[in-house]
Amino acid sequence: MMKENKMGVMPVNRLLITMSVPMVISMLVQALYNIVDSMYVAQISENALTAVSLAFPYQNLMIAVATGTGVGVNALLSRSLGERNKELVNKTACTCIFLAGASWIVFALLGLGFSRTFFAMQTDVAEIVNGGESYLLICSILSIGLFIQIAFEKLLSSTGRTVLTMLTQGAGAIINIVLDPILIFGMFGMPKMGIAGAAAATVIGQIIGAFLGIWLNHRFNHEIHVSFRSFRPEFKVIKAIYSVGIPSILMASIGSVMTFGMNKILIGFSTTAAAVFGVYFKLQSFVFMPIFGMNNGLVPIVAYNFGARKPERIVKTIKLSMMYATGMMVLGFAAFQLFPQNLLSIFNASDTMLAIGIPALKIISFHFLIAGVSIICSSTFQALGHGVLSLEMSLIRQLIVLLPCAFLFAQTGVLDLVWLAFPIAELVAVVLGILFMVRIFRTQIRPLKEEQLILEME
Repeated sequence: MMKENKMGVMPVNRLLITMSVPMVISMLVQALYNIVDSMYVAQISENALTAVSLAFPYQNLMIAVATGTGVGVNALLSRSLGERNKELVNKTACTCIFLAGASWIVFALLGLGFSRTFFAMQTDVAEIVNGGESYLLICSILSIGLFIQIAFEKLLSSTGRTVLTMLTQGAGAIINIVLDPILIFGMFGMPKMGIAGAAAATVIGQIIGAFLGIWLNHRFNHEIHVSFRSFRPEFKVIKAIYSVGIPSILMASIGSVMTFGMNKILIGFSTTAAAVFGVYFKLQSFVFMPIFGMNNGLVPIVAYNFGARKPERIVKTIKLSMMYATGMMVLGFAAFQLFPQNLLSIFNASDTMLAIGIPALKIISFHFLIAGVSIICSSTFQALGHGVLSLEMSLIRQLIVLLPCAFLFAQTGVLDLVWLAFPIAELVAVVLGILFMVRIFRTQIRPLKEEQLILEME
């Protein structure tokens, strides 16, 4: 028999905080790395900054596959822990690592064959295409660190060891931050690599983070036993992972499609407008990353307690998460409203970029006020095995509402109207999230409560 994990016994508020705070800190470090990375690239030229911004959809797709698979692993593994199914726990862990390696091979080949085409589809500016190609080639071919790091981080967070996950993410990001200026500008005897140096710093940080994740799992994660001696990929385990993972991957991939589409719309105004959009994504990560970090605590808690048949703990976790997420979003909204010029100046913004960027940040940030609710709803659906509901929310918000609205507003020739698509789309997502949450409560949470009541009466 497996011992009761802390996710089933610790007071919920304390549990959520202790599991989420390390992830929030690591996500903030990740957000800082994103900003510092672009800050140094912006010192090369505005076209270099635009190239990194245009590369974002492809990078986001790699992260989508890695984290989406991880979400599926997290939900299955935590639920198996709650059910005390040790055999399935270990099979899930081995399958997670196998899928990470397979994903790396796919993206390395895609990057090798299509990096230049990817940029040529978006712009004909030679400096952007050439710089972007060199950046993306490095990030894709050497992405093994990204996939392995995220896989082992998910194994740690699945058993509640989020402090250790913080160490792997933080170490990789800090190494990246330190290496950025050294490799970009050629300091301490290193060659001046320019935009390729930013990519090299990124993959080196990921690879070191991956090695640290492997060691931490081996040393401290004793609830999981990883051994490939008799391992064979099992369809039923892969299916269980991707029943949650594929909707999560598609959901994040939709973000890549949305970003690609927005870049195409904005380049119709100017390359500076596209650069502003890229800068916005770097800045908003400082607001959203902490909530995504909290989600990494939320998902295993909800999944574990669903497997352990403890509905009160599920409901309390969801309520507290929504409260904390909304509070963080309000702070982010205030920062974007009060200090937009200061935020843009981090990226060596020209007068043209400031003129476009200040109203952009103010308009887009209105959706922060309600986004926390939709994010927590989406994560709850994933934890309970309903990734398709999260997918539907993301699909409607980004492709059915946001992109068409942005395109229609762009036809007016007024750039500021394009940014309104973000708060409009978020409002639709929140309404859907609440409706889906009510349905989940009626069909899954309430029956657990009734079952519990019957057991108590007996």
